[in-house]
Amino acid sequence: MSNPFEDYQPDFCTSGSFMRLPSESENTRLAILGMPLDTAASYRVGARFGPQAIRQMSMTLSSYHTLLDVSPFEDTNAIDIGDLPVVTQNIHRSYEIMETTMFDLMKKRIIPIGLGGDHSITLASLRAAAKAYGPVALLHFDSHTDTWDTYMDEKYWHGSPFIRAHEEGLVQPDKVFQIGMRGWEITSSLELGYNVIPQNELFTRGIDDVVQQVKSTIGNTPCFLTFDIDFVDPAFAPGTGTPEVGGFSSHETLKMVRSLTGFNFIGFDLVEVLPSFDPTQTTALLAATLVHNFASLAALKIKQETVLSKS
Repeated sequence: MSNPFEDYQPDFCTSGSFMRLPSESENTRLAILGMPLDTAASYRVGARFGPQAIRQMSMTLSSYHTLLDVSPFEDTNAIDIGDLPVVTQNIHRSYEIMETTMFDLMKKRIIPIGLGGDHSITLASLRAAAKAYGPVALLHFDSHTDTWDTYMDEKYWHGSPFIRAHEEGLVQPDKVFQIGMRGWEITSSLELGYNVIPQNELFTRGIDDVVQQVKSTIGNTPCFLTFDIDFVDPAFAPGTGTPEVGGFSSHETLKMVRSLTGFNFIGFDLVEVLPSFDPTQTTALLAATLVHNFASLAALKIKQETVLSKS
């Protein structure tokens, strides 16, 4: 039954979806989905509750993006299809579920935004992306490269998705940019042919210079963006599984993301939000704001495609 007072709900009232988005809509071009798998985490667990926390804090956001001049969810007829039924004790069955869903969206040219979960979920998304578009470009914001081969003899964990992606031919190595690394060594990524921009280099060169390099290299190649919330300094995002000090502020982070216009984005995810270490919900709020920005970048891309198709 419809709610006659729906337009007057306070921010703390939620339908359970991101910004109260519907689960279905005609001509949708953007879909949000929860990917609540955290059994591949090596330290703190609990990111399975990240999608719920992000959705809750999305209630405080505006439907309009002032700086990018779009209404991202209205312009894309966006939907939130809920959380996927991952199998917590079986990462490979979970991968199948996530890959199938992501591919179903991508083959319809719907741009998905996945809410993690730990960073292992991105491998499933990249499998779907490569099936839909061929090997893709990758923008990876993180404090860790996640190209460790194994952990306690296990090949599939949240520290290995991008070495597995390379082995499976899911990405174009020369069009992979790993940005913000400061936690571990970067040699393994360099050996794979990835472009690595550590935190200190990012601070020294500045956001504009780095973004210009990334744009000139990736061009119009279909691009997936993955964002680990521990890219941000834990002073601004404490609710994460493997925090690393010395990161960017929330303001600097949003400035960088908002500068990523003009890319051919075909999907996004945001991972490693851990609500039990986020008592003031600042991490979840930042994550929700980043998702809003991802949706805005997608809306800009779709608007540009519409203009070109009419010209």
